[in-house]
Amino acid sequence: MSTHDQNPYEIVKKLLSESVEQLGLDESIYHILKKPMRVMEVSIPIRKEDGSVENYTGYRSQHLDVLGPCKGGIRFHPSVTLDEVKALSIWMSLKSAIIELPLGGGKGGVIVNPEDLNQRDLEELSRSYIRKITPVIGPEKDIPAPDMNTTPEIMAWMIDEYDKLRGYNIPGLITGKPIIIGGSEGRLDATGRGVVIHIREAANALNIDLSRATAALQGFGNVGSATAKFLHESGVKVVAVTDVSGGIYKEEGLNIPALLEFIGEGNVIADFKECESISNEEMFALPVDILIPAALENQITSETAPSIQAKIVAEAANGPTTPEGNRILEEKGTFIIPDILCNAGGVTVSYFEWVQNTMNYYWKEERVNKELEEKMIAAFKRVYEMKENKGCEMRQAAYMVGIRHLVLALQARGWIQNGDLSKL
Repeated sequence: MSTHDQNPYEIVKKLLSESVEQLGLDESIYHILKKPMRVMEVSIPIRKEDGSVENYTGYRSQHLDVLGPCKGGIRFHPSVTLDEVKALSIWMSLKSAIIELPLGGGKGGVIVNPEDLNQRDLEELSRSYIRKITPVIGPEKDIPAPDMNTTPEIMAWMIDEYDKLRGYNIPGLITGKPIIIGGSEGRLDATGRGVVIHIREAANALNIDLSRATAALQGFGNVGSATAKFLHESGVKVVAVTDVSGGIYKEEGLNIPALLEFIGEGNVIADFKECESISNEEMFALPVDILIPAALENQITSETAPSIQAKIVAEAANGPTTPEGNRILEEKGTFIIPDILCNAGGVTVSYFEWVQNTMNYYWKEERVNKELEEKMIAAFKRVYEMKENKGCEMRQAAYMVGIRHLVLALQARGWIQNGDLSKL
């Protein structure tokens, strides 16, 4: 496969172009949507505890703010690229539009392996990054959140730095914060909870009984572990889990509560007892009902897709399936719950957190989960109806639902003057 196919920005642009065409819209819509409205690259030199100076590169991409302020996570990872951050910001715009949140798409990243930094240096990097992007963020402009390798603790350092610069508390600047300083109940589990709600809705559509279903999971970070917990509670038998340390398999089903406790004590997946070892390739090929990629991009490819037997692929990660991998799955008739729908629980509860910050009144977890469930079910229904109406697959349908919502906002603001949009 060419590297061009693997570039997430090229992938998202192609999907935007195809979806605009399928909706019968003018090509000018594609040209509005294909580029982020603002991209910032920053140099982040920090003096480390050992006295050395290291200069890191950071990014913030803001895609479109016609619906409201931009919103999206900050990731710390050695493979962060400008094109990845641009693509992720576009996905965030579409995600918010599909859920019908009054938010646009943003995304940030720093090229760093956080494991190479001690706690003091990680804090210095976090504070320095937020200082550098301060001119373009704010609760009415762009609201960051946690993403890969960033935590509520890191969000707390960032908001503290921003508040110091401004001279007063601004809790609505960042979501995914610790609850004590304005975070929301239910935020930590929100993405995983949303994934399982979508799996349940897909299972209903396909007449699959979840109490008799099996699942395999790639990735056991915050999203993967929460997904496993809620699947287990739904009666699904999780038979395999893999992560960077390795993989485990048990045909009768893994003891998920024991595994969560084991990982919570600082252990790694590969050391969990009374299981067989399994590789990523073997895990993808298991005859399970549900496969959940919850790790990095580009995992389901022309190499791994042919062996996948799952009836449902639920994309808990962003961009886990390459175009070639997607084509192979679609030809098999696999039901794909695309990332911009499947993992939207996180941004939805981030929106609830921002709302609570704005009115300075905080909800109980039961309300958060109830409102999340309503938003996820409505979004799944919108995408599924588009799929049925247009006779397309779920990914194309999700893009079309998101684009339709953005186009109606663009028209209302006068950006689009001509053309009959009534067919939307």
